Amino acid sequence: MKKALFIFLLPLFGAAVAQPPAGYYNNASGLTGTALQAALHSIIDNHNVISYSGLWTAFETTDDKPNGQVWDMYSNCSWTFGADQCGNYNSECDCYNREHSWPKSWFDDQAPMNSDLFHIYPTDGWVNNKRSNYPFGTVSSPTYTSGNGSKLGNCSYPGYSGVVFEPISEYKGDFARTYFYMSVRYYNEDSNWPGSDMTIGAQLRPWALAMMLEWHQNDPVSTKETERNNAVYAYQQNRNPFIDHPEFALQIWGDPTGIYADKINRQIRVYPVPAENFCVVDHNGFYQPQFVTITITDITGKQYTTDYTADGFNVNVNTSMLNRGIYFIAIEEPGKLPAYAKIIK
Repeated sequence: MKKALFIFLLPLFGAAVAQPPAGYYNNASGLTGTALQAALHSIIDNHNVISYSGLWTAFETTDDKPNGQVWDMYSNCSWTFGADQCGNYNSECDCYNREHSWPKSWFDDQAPMNSDLFHIYPTDGWVNNKRSNYPFGTVSSPTYTSGNGSKLGNCSYPGYSGVVFEPISEYKGDFARTYFYMSVRYYNEDSNWPGSDMTIGAQLRPWALAMMLEWHQNDPVSTKETERNNAVYAYQQNRNPFIDHPEFALQIWGDPTGIYADKINRQIRVYPVPAENFCVVDHNGFYQPQFVTITITDITGKQYTTDYTADGFNVNVNTSMLNRGIYFIAIEEPGKLPAYAKIIK
C-alpha cells in the first residue's frame, strides 16, 4: 500500500473514495450531531470479532507495504511478517508488536475492543513501550524521539500539559479517524470504561477533540487508509465511516477549532476576553433564540449549568460561577450543526 493523498472535488472534504457496499450508509443520510453518531453506531455495531492472536495474521493483509513488509507508523524499521514478531526487545528495530492506539487500559482491556483491528496497528515494540498508555498530543520539547520522528514529552496543545505521544504528521489524520471510529463504534457502550486524560468513556475530551479535528483536516484520507479500511472490512464486516465519508466528523462534532468556519459560512465570536461575570457569544444569526441550548465544559470534561439569554445574534451567558481557566461552550439547536467556542476567564 502506498501513502498518498486523494484529490477531493467537493468543498471541505469531498466525496468518499473507499468502497462501502451500496446503501451501507443510507440510514445516516441527512443526519447531524448525536443523531448521526447513533445512526453510524448502528451501522457498524456488532462486528465480526477476531481473536487477539488472530491479529498477527490479519496484519499481513491490513498493514502490508508494497514490498510485503510491515507498515509501522511509529518507526522506520523494516519488518518481515512473522519472523520479526515480538518477543523481547531491548532497542528500536528489535521487533514489532500489537499496538492499541486507543490504549487498552482506557477500556479495561475488555472485548471486543481489545481485538478491534480498526485501532490496533503493528508497531515497533520499543517505541510502543515508550508510548505506553499516554494520550496523543503535540510536543514542543521531546524527551524521546523515535527513528521516524514520533515524539514523547509534555503536551503543548492548549487544554492539556501532561505527557503525550505525538506521531509524525503523515499519520496524524490516520489516528484521528481511528479515534473517531472508536467514539462511534462504542457510542453508549462505554459506561464502565475507566477513560483517561484524553477521553471520557469512548468520547474525546474537548481539548483532544479540537486537536483531532485539526489532524483530520490537515492530513486527509490516504490510499493506505482506504486499502486498510477495505482489508479490515473483509475480517470484521464493518467499516470506519470517517475514511469513507470524512465529512461525517464535522457533521457530528461541529467546529470547536474554527478551522472550518469560512467553509460553512458561520463565524462564532466570544467577548469580553477574559470573561468576568458574563460573556457574549455572537453566532451571527445562525441560531433561533427560542430553540438554543447551551453547555459549558472545562478542560477535564466536567459540565456546568448556567443561566443565559438569547436573541437573534447573541447568547448572553452567566459565567460568574466559573473559576479562572479555559472552558468550551457548545451552542445547539435541533436540526443544525452545533457550534463551539472557547471561554477564557
